[in-house]
Amino acid sequence: MSVRIYGNRLLKTLPGQETRPTVARVREALFNIWQGTIDGCRWLDLCAGSGSMGAEALCRGAAIAVGIEQSSRACAIVEQNWQQVAKPEQQFQVLRGDVVDRLESLSGQFDRIYFDPPYASGLYEPVLNAIAQFQRLAIGGEIAVEHSADRSQLAIAGLEVVRQKRYGNTALTFYQRKEE
Repeated sequence: MSVRIYGNRLLKTLPGQETRPTVARVREALFNIWQGTIDGCRWLDLCAGSGSMGAEALCRGAAIAVGIEQSSRACAIVEQNWQQVAKPEQQFQVLRGDVVDRLESLSGQFDRIYFDPPYASGLYEPVLNAIAQFQRLAIGGEIAVEHSADRSQLAIAGLEVVRQKRYGNTALTFYQRKEE
């Protein structure tokens, strides 16, 4: 299977159900919402899967993209996909491992974070708490969390929900850092 992104670029994906690429309609909607904020941003892709979201961010001018993914096979695909689309002046890194552990050891803050775990994984609350605790979201930045439309939004200390959008069975909930 393959996925097409911005500029009609074709990306590789893993066969079968090991990863679930974000559907084109949701990906397009997200980049429309974040239009004008991607160029030069620091992008973090959590549960990166095929890396389609980070690849799209790189195509739209993100300065830095970091992906975290548990599957070594998926990490190899993300690396290939990002290598294919990145310009020489852009930096990217793919990290394999547990998302919460990697968030703790990661340095720096990110302007845009995309988080798309397996819907039934139980990762939502621990990852969002880790983002808040380790201050991985820059002031003025946003997190987009993809989840099933029937899931309720989470109350996370240090983060506030700023909008929620629904696309059929999929929803995106957007968080920002709370003003202190």
